[in-house]
Amino acid sequence: MIARRQILTAGAAGAAGTAALALGACSGGSGSSDPTDTEANAGKTVTLWIMQGTNAKTDEYVAALKEAFTAKTGATLDVQVQPWDGAHDKFVTAMSGGTGPDVAEVGTTWTPEFADAGGLSDLSAEIKEAGLQDGLIKGLVEAGTLDGKMYGMPWYAGVRSILADSAILDAAGVNSQPQSWDELLAMITTIKQAKPDLLPFPIAGASLFSMLPFVWGAGGKIATEEGGTWKAAIAEAPAVEGLTWYTDLALKHDSSSAAANTWKETDSLKSFQQGQTAMFITGSWVPATIKADDPELYERLVAFTIPAKNSALAPSFLGGSHLCRFEDSEEPELAFELIKLMATGDLATRWATETNFFPGEQKAFDEVVSQGDELTKVFAQQMSEGGTTVPVTPAWGKIEGKKTMSTLTSSILGGTPAADAAKTAATEMDQLFSA
Repeated sequence: MIARRQILTAGAAGAAGTAALALGACSGGSGSSDPTDTEANAGKTVTLWIMQGTNAKTDEYVAALKEAFTAKTGATLDVQVQPWDGAHDKFVTAMSGGTGPDVAEVGTTWTPEFADAGGLSDLSAEIKEAGLQDGLIKGLVEAGTLDGKMYGMPWYAGVRSILADSAILDAAGVNSQPQSWDELLAMITTIKQAKPDLLPFPIAGASLFSMLPFVWGAGGKIATEEGGTWKAAIAEAPAVEGLTWYTDLALKHDSSSAAANTWKETDSLKSFQQGQTAMFITGSWVPATIKADDPELYERLVAFTIPAKNSALAPSFLGGSHLCRFEDSEEPELAFELIKLMATGDLATRWATETNFFPGEQKAFDEVVSQGDELTKVFAQQMSEGGTTVPVTPAWGKIEGKKTMSTLTSSILGGTPAADAAKTAATEMDQLFSA
């Protein structure tokens, strides 16, 4: 298979290094004709890279996965846990030199970049043949699809909603789902009046994915695509309206503090856990962290979907990981058998339960939600009804690396008019799209 561009740039997603690397042009092996022929596959090894830190019980999961894979295929599974730090460049180097694994966990925003460079296999036909194409979470499918071909099998995902301390909200008399921006602002204003020493709703300047629901909730877009060409839309009127309303919560409505202008999501969480914040935007995996750190606070948690301008639910970024097969895998059939094993059924549900993320298979997703509490159901609603992705283009990695969108938010919070900051961001995005 000829590589699409055959070039990747190390550091495109923010890691160090800038060397251009050429990818190999075709798959290196023929593989087994029957991935479930345990006798024929004895002695073969498939290598898997998964990322460090997502699952506190990784060792137990890996042991179960190895056992299940060998029982199903007869082959041996070699699992190598990789740190996120520097992972982008490690993948680039591995793909360019043919030293990568058969299967790897790939962050959803990296999949288009690696696929465009020719480093990943098109899984479309195999997913269809396995009857899985209609049973996967839509937002993760979109994130893993480039030019109509599916390079990333949905594995797990999380989404952001609003998490709050019900004791604070009850005392202020505002403990109910906001049905619009106006109702969210009324909640913020009431909390500030009742608890003037608290931050009702911090605006974390370094949190891109806290800001985006307000751009999307106003009907705005990050960028648009036509005929294969992407163009920034962040400076168009609907997007600017969302940016303005969101940042005005801090600039005009005293919902936040100047210190929060540089906060990451972890800073918002710390403030919340210290009792300094009433409610904040955070990920679906965070309640489990709070439960482990502070069981009493966990019992007071309540979740709300992030509202759109005129409705109770805005689109929210659906981020997570795909399972991808490297193009130079010498055992493509066995590699896909591994992908199916991890992404569907009991092992998919187990990974989701242990990590507090949602599985990428709809059936497993439904099972996790049915067993979950009210917090889980709110995040699940945000994901199933509003989960969306950033532009599916190889250029997005460059935009992430330049921190174009995060700089946009902090610039507005620093005093630059939203329209001007958005124009600056759009200009930089268009340059990256055309590079």
